[in-house]
Amino acid sequence: MADEALQWHDGFHAALQIELQGESARLRFYSEHELYKKPLRIDTLVIMESDDTPIQKNIGKIFRKHNLIEYKSPDDYLSIDDFYKAYGYACLYQSNTDRVHSISMMDVSLTFVCSHYPKKMIKLLEQERGIYVEQREAGIYWLHNDPIPMQIILINQLSPDENRWLNSLRHNLEVNADTECIIRDYNMHKQSILYQAAMDLIMRANPKTMKEARVMVCDAFKEIFADEFQEHEEKLKAQEEKLKAQEKKFKVQEKKLKAQEKKLKAQEEKFKSQEEKFKSQEEKFKSQEAKFKSQEEKFKSQAAEVQKNACKKTEKRFASLIQRLINNNLIDDIKRITEDEEYLAHMYEHYGL
Repeated sequence: MADEALQWHDGFHAALQIELQGESARLRFYSEHELYKKPLRIDTLVIMESDDTPIQKNIGKIFRKHNLIEYKSPDDYLSIDDFYKAYGYACLYQSNTDRVHSISMMDVSLTFVCSHYPKKMIKLLEQERGIYVEQREAGIYWLHNDPIPMQIILINQLSPDENRWLNSLRHNLEVNADTECIIRDYNMHKQSILYQAAMDLIMRANPKTMKEARVMVCDAFKEIFADEFQEHEEKLKAQEEKLKAQEKKFKVQEKKLKAQEKKLKAQEEKFKSQEEKFKSQEEKFKSQEAKFKSQEEKFKSQAAEVQKNACKKTEKRFASLIQRLINNNLIDDIKRITEDEEYLAHMYEHYGL
């Protein structure tokens, strides 16, 4: 089963709080805490309300005021890049405050939780930074020679008696006394959301073990898990019915969308046809406009020619009248015809012009 489906980080966050519940009055836990304005998140942030008394729980003895925890799921490995990323998160966390140096790096601790001992990472830290490792107890390794207190917690090496819930966050659980203890512990806290989240992950990560446990352990164990598996099965059936209903709804929507798509295509074809028609009419209008302009130019030319001929005819007629008046020595009449249009018309008629 893929780690993404199992939600290991949520289970780890719950198991961590269970392990530290003896100190819970002084601790606040933040899952997926945003360290910076941009989406940079540490897996878990633990803030101590009061640092007067050190944490007594083995995994929290290194804790300071502000404690950043980076978690790797069972199939993942802790690399040197993961180390520097989390170390950078610690620096960002210190700097992302309203006042300068409101958090001292002396009050920050860094914890790496994984299932595989990071040999390559530790070798590089020794070479690059002079950091060396001290095993404090089973599954807990402190990193020395750095201003920030740091530790590595190996889940599979933790003591089942001391860290039962963190130690159970793996795929390879066996049906034994430790499994029975965690079931008994869960049964005592069955109403707790934290216990429910951690147990749900452990059950889904170890389905074969849990099925065998139903046969091999006590009747109470069987009864607890019968309820859990039945509830899980009913939940799956409900989800399946919901998915079928959604699938049916999607098919109806898909059919509706196809009909709309067909309608849109028809409208598009219609619009294209209308556009072609409009283009044709536009070309026709342009042709008619050009024709009208040509005719207008022709009419203007003809009008100009007629006007020109009329002017020539008028000039010739007037010149002929002037010549007649000169020949008849009627000089005064020449002046009069230029001033009196009625007399001019009379003279034209008199001389038959």
